[in-house]
Amino acid sequence: MKSFKPAAITAVMVLITTILLVPSQAQAHGVSMFPGSRTFLCWQDGLRDNGQIIPYNPACAAAVAQSGTTPLYNWFAVLRSDGAGRTTGFIPDGQICSGGTGGPYDFSAYNAVRSDWPLTHLTSGANIQMRHSNWAQHPGAFNYYITKNGWNPNAPLKWSDLEPFGSVTNPPASGGAGGLNYYYWNTQLPSGKSGRHLIFTHWIRSDSNENFYSCSDVVFDGGNGEVTGVGPGGQSPGPDPTITPTTPAGDCTATWKATDTGWAGHFQGEVTVKNTGAGSINGWTVKWTYSGGQGFDGAPWNGVLSGQPPNVAVKNATYNGQLAPNATTTFGFNATGSVPNPAPTLTCTSP
Repeated sequence: MKSFKPAAITAVMVLITTILLVPSQAQAHGVSMFPGSRTFLCWQDGLRDNGQIIPYNPACAAAVAQSGTTPLYNWFAVLRSDGAGRTTGFIPDGQICSGGTGGPYDFSAYNAVRSDWPLTHLTSGANIQMRHSNWAQHPGAFNYYITKNGWNPNAPLKWSDLEPFGSVTNPPASGGAGGLNYYYWNTQLPSGKSGRHLIFTHWIRSDSNENFYSCSDVVFDGGNGEVTGVGPGGQSPGPDPTITPTTPAGDCTATWKATDTGWAGHFQGEVTVKNTGAGSINGWTVKWTYSGGQGFDGAPWNGVLSGQPPNVAVKNATYNGQLAPNATTTFGFNATGSVPNPAPTLTCTSP
């Protein structure tokens, strides 16, 4: 499958661009990052090295043509300050994905009935880790819904099309507010689902009336979180996607850096994985060897630990293993011990 563009070109560009464009009165934000909401994946699709947003995906491009790029620079701000947990009768049918029209930005274009929105591939009945941006952290509940079997994807989304399949209150977060940190929780997807569906997530703050809304386009085709329809050549092929060739083993690189060294006996590291081959890769593994007794303080984020120190191996997560040529992704970790000096030599292989 084609890959999705990395969550950010550089952390600095993402943070600077977003902060400059977010008005001060909108302090609390968040939409679904996995399965990716329309605004989050369209932001990923269009974000270029220089900070501009120029979509590849035709649905994202149509949304930008209708309402400009400001909504995508504020991809995390699909909100209503007067939501107060209300659903049907408050937000009209056909405007569910935008939370109506009373928010700080015009997200109405993201209600469009189209079959080419970025798409996350899932397996019915599987256990997944849902992730929701915590651009600003607040207590509250996340209620999530899925379209009923037999819903019409070629008509505007109605409340009667949705059925709840879970809720969580005050889940843990991957890190502090801002940037690309997120709340996360495990849930089991409904069984008996096939083909195209839509997952709707409603974040209801308990300390104010502010609410947040996310529409995530998914297809139940036996997938493991792969995303299509994002990035150059990433047009979503629909319920029966073709599989693009993978590059030979070794057609990826991994670059190490220590990102936080200010606490004695611990440090934080980040590894950037890049596809250096001519075709898309379908998974990666990064390995290195510690020589100074270093270890891990908890599990890595955006990666799965498959080999323990001193011989470390980290594999891709379900949602970031697909990389197009020249695309990158990162994973991070908290470590015990001193920062390796010199830095370890990393190897990266793909299946």
